[in-house]
Amino acid sequence: MAAPQVTPLETPDIAEVPATDRPWVTIVWNDPVNLMSYVTWVFQKLFGYSREKAERLMLDVHHKGRAIVSSGARERMEHDASQLHGYGLWATVDQS
Repeated sequence: MAAPQVTPLETPDIAEVPATDRPWVTIVWNDPVNLMSYVTWVFQKLFGYSREKAERLMLDVHHKGRAIVSSGARERMEHDASQLHGYGLWATVDQS
């Protein structure tokens, strides 16, 4: 009896990074409601950022329309976004 022949599988050329390897981020978006000083205070309170870093992120939100305020595991980013919502900020979670 002859041994069965096994044909090798072709490996496609994929240059993309698998979705599971990309970190998740929490994005805060600009809104017409919250004061810049309040947004700075929230970043300091929730994330423990220095005043300088919190102001830098707040200015990104104000001038660029958004800022990435945290990155990591999806569950943690969803928690961060939920906390930001509790302070009245508009935040979303996405993969970077």
